[in-house]
Amino acid sequence: MDMLSSSTERAGPSRGATALPPIRMLEDRPVQRTFDNAPQSVTAFVAALLEPTLTVACFLLVTLGHGEPIVRSSVTLCLLVFALTFPGRNRFRDSRLKSAIDILMSWASLLFILALCGYATRSLHFFRQDVLILWGVLTPVSQWVAVLIGKLILEHQAALAHNRSSAIIVGAGPLGVKVAKALQGRGDQTVDVAGFFDDRTDDRVEAEASPNRLGTLADVAPFITRHGIREVYITLPLGLQPRIVQLLESLQGTTASLFFVPDVFGISIIQGRLQDLNGVPVVGICETPFTGTNELLKRLSDIVLASIILVLISPLLAAIAIGVRLSSPGPVIFRQKRNGLDGEEITVYKFRSMRTTDNGPVVKQATKDDPRVTPFGAFIRRTSLDELPQFVNVLQGRMSIVGPRPHAVAHNQMYRELIKAYMVRHKVKPGITGWAQVNGLRGETDTIDKMRARVEYDLEYLRNWSLGLDLQIIFRTVRLVIFDRHAF
Repeated sequence: MDMLSSSTERAGPSRGATALPPIRMLEDRPVQRTFDNAPQSVTAFVAALLEPTLTVACFLLVTLGHGEPIVRSSVTLCLLVFALTFPGRNRFRDSRLKSAIDILMSWASLLFILALCGYATRSLHFFRQDVLILWGVLTPVSQWVAVLIGKLILEHQAALAHNRSSAIIVGAGPLGVKVAKALQGRGDQTVDVAGFFDDRTDDRVEAEASPNRLGTLADVAPFITRHGIREVYITLPLGLQPRIVQLLESLQGTTASLFFVPDVFGISIIQGRLQDLNGVPVVGICETPFTGTNELLKRLSDIVLASIILVLISPLLAAIAIGVRLSSPGPVIFRQKRNGLDGEEITVYKFRSMRTTDNGPVVKQATKDDPRVTPFGAFIRRTSLDELPQFVNVLQGRMSIVGPRPHAVAHNQMYRELIKAYMVRHKVKPGITGWAQVNGLRGETDTIDKMRARVEYDLEYLRNWSLGLDLQIIFRTVRLVIFDRHAF
């Protein structure tokens, strides 16, 4: 009896174990492909250009359709829109509803920014109102239709027989099960997992992998040749390096693609990717998202938005300064040492809201009904108006508009010892607002769990940064400033 037959007999239901789908002959499996077989670089390139190109094209078509000439103001708007929307987000993997909501949120955020720019520069009169309204309606519709068409094209390509992919997993431990679930448990499943290979007996491997264990490591190469397996995921522990080397040597005679999956689930991976270091492959585990073009785009957006906002709020800044001066004796601006990019100390500006200014080795967080807070200070803290001077920090390059909120140096020294991966949030510049703040984690962090939750959101922001996400956070922050009551 060959290996496939014996493994099929073992694949029957087993009590107490949640098995993966029973193994079937790969040729008999239904096609469940989507676009993931398309080259990822091509898909990412198309997505990066799709949103900015469609946005600009819609404006030009609407303008020409109304008989308006393309003048300098139109060209300036097109360049600004392209800069703010590039690179576009890859929405081809999202559901129709999710992509529609994401497009509407991003478009609303962009229109809000453009409205601020137009008001600050007094340039709205250069554009016809009916042109702007039609452009505002047509652009998100065209983007959504383009995403749907792209999904259909890529799904059709991925459904072709030569694009089907089969895989096996070497290592039937917890990591191997995680890889199998990652490959099989998605709605856009692209890889058929045949089963597991492990030298251990069934009673020593994971219960979920045991029914689908196909054999030992010595059986891997023959199985690949017999069944045309295209991908091999090696999930063996690093301590088994001699076996891994022996396995790789045995697989040199096959055409399967080999993937080594290191067990890094206990590490906060930020912008993980494979890099070439002068011919030496290097796996990046924790890196800032702001490198190359992203760094330039982030800095440019910070300068443009901070400049516009400071011009718009200059009368408000003067009024708050007078209020602080009249509320209690002391300086108008409170300067506090914080940790910035790469943990370096920076000076952050705020309107003073307390009678005392703690900036030493022990800093007590403000709490509800804190006696140190003045009545006027309570108002500007609740509405986040005390943070407005930090737009000057943004222009100085010490902070960004969006990023992890900076904590006092004394708090950083305490939390870095208590919370795992706490200092990873300093891989980027601190922000005036952040992903944690718009998700309800604003104000006092009186427990370790609250601070740990805030850090988790900060790390999520680092993993998923995009200009669209920044605009979404800014848009939600404006709403929270009006309605949130959790800051003291």
